[in-house]
Amino acid sequence: MPSLNRIIMHRKSRRLIRDLDPPNLRVAEISGKWGEMFDFAVYDQYRYPKYDICQGPIRDVEGRPRKYDLVMANQVWEHLDRPYAATRHVRQMLKKGGHFWVAVPFFIPFHAAPNDCSRWSARGLKNLLIEAGFEEDQIKAEQWGNRNAALRNMEEVWPPEYNEATDPLDDDPHMPICAWALAKRT
Repeated sequence: MPSLNRIIMHRKSRRLIRDLDPPNLRVAEISGKWGEMFDFAVYDQYRYPKYDICQGPIRDVEGRPRKYDLVMANQVWEHLDRPYAATRHVRQMLKKGGHFWVAVPFFIPFHAAPNDCSRWSARGLKNLLIEAGFEEDQIKAEQWGNRNAALRNMEEVWPPEYNEATDPLDDDPHMPICAWALAKRT
């Protein structure tokens, strides 16, 4: 069963990424394997914490930042010690016109893997991306959540599995559970 916390974020994010034409994209994922569901032209995976984007951009054999059409980070930015530096490093890795997709939790329990440092709402993510050099009008940021999901996040077994019969997916903008953004480098 999928996590209640990610149902809406995954649905909306899949649409955002499909609109970028995956078969023509050179992609790096700095998280796990969420991008495996897409048919990307090139798909490179760099797992945190083995690869720490805070230390610098991914580099080619000549030492230059590798260039990608899309860099993805799913549920990892909250674990980074230096998320602002990491976001600037991702921007260095994007081709002109390339995109950065990032998804993060907001109202969920502490979960050190190996650290747990930050939380962002949609507005907070947008601010992070602007401070890293993305133009405000090139950022789409969203969030989702409701009080039921917030209560489910307090249960002993975490994360809560989605139950279609008992978990409403309506959105309460005053109770975000997760946030995500797609930023374009101009």
